[in-house]
Amino acid sequence: MSVCKLLSVAAAVAAVVSMPLPAAAFDGWHLDNATAIPGKGSAWDYVSLDAARGHLFIGRRGAGLQVYDLASHKALGIIGTTASDSANGATLMPEFDLGISYNENGTITPFKLSTLEAQASIKLGDELDATHYDPATKRIIVNMAAGKDGTELQVLEAPSLKKVGSIKVSTKKPEHAEADGQGNFYMASRDENSVYRINTKDMTVTAQWPTPGCAQTNGLALDAANRRIFLGCRGSATVKPSFAVMDADNGAILYTFEIGGGNDDVVYDAELKRVFLTNGVNSVMNVFEQVDANTYKPSEALGTMAGVRTMAMDHKSKKIYAITAEGSADYSKKITTSVSPYYANTFFDNKFYVLTYSK
Repeated sequence: MSVCKLLSVAAAVAAVVSMPLPAAAFDGWHLDNATAIPGKGSAWDYVSLDAARGHLFIGRRGAGLQVYDLASHKALGIIGTTASDSANGATLMPEFDLGISYNENGTITPFKLSTLEAQASIKLGDELDATHYDPATKRIIVNMAAGKDGTELQVLEAPSLKKVGSIKVSTKKPEHAEADGQGNFYMASRDENSVYRINTKDMTVTAQWPTPGCAQTNGLALDAANRRIFLGCRGSATVKPSFAVMDADNGAILYTFEIGGGNDDVVYDAELKRVFLTNGVNSVMNVFEQVDANTYKPSEALGTMAGVRTMAMDHKSKKIYAITAEGSADYSKKITTSVSPYYANTFFDNKFYVLTYSK
């Protein structure tokens, strides 16, 4: 299939919130390759990259944690029992030759990155959403399903995967998170429009900061060197979808700018000084230039495909890998209207794509 047929028109008119700045230089990010993976249609969520081996791990839920080889553009197989467990994605810990598939049925599935050999799945609860790794404390944070009074974040040690404690937070929608290498763990809270700072060693919440101008705080990436948090905000009835920059030490919002709707991921590249946000509802990837720690400019808004909302970047080659599938909203089934009234819930066979972007 040609690249042109896969590109959709993206309407992303940027509106600065503070004083307007000259636009950044245009990089020309574009779609390099689109490969369809044969198989049954499936929903999906997160994607992660083992750059050393050229393996992309794709959480295809009912189809399992799929391993995709970037050199050959071929799917290598499914990890363990993750199809029946319904994989949401994978967290990779190369120093231990360890990956874990985090699964919707409340299990995690450990596997070796070198051989892709899976161990038996480990049950943690009835349901979970994602896991995150803090290399400084060698601990894994697990976003379990929310209860009536908030969410339990289970804490596991690596590589044993033994539970060492838990952290209770009031949010019912814990989302993307990243560690700063100093024992601090920052996590977006979509329903509370806030960011948590958590001490992973003491397993305590040390701050919770509101995100004014950033509604439904969802995507999160971290510039640890400059102490900046980059947020993707889905917006609300009164606040437009936006990119926000937060001070990682005091929670102050330093910058906001309008982006496409349906954000679900943010990636930062320190060498390029670029922040990327994928937005699945409006089918656009917004790119911002970091001039310095306090100054940001919109660079471009690349039209992608419907559903392109999560991604992984190879920071050496500067290639970005994203995923999506051709689908439709079947109104006889439940539709996630909180994202969009036409959010796809049915996906077609042999129409799942791995997309490669570069400049």
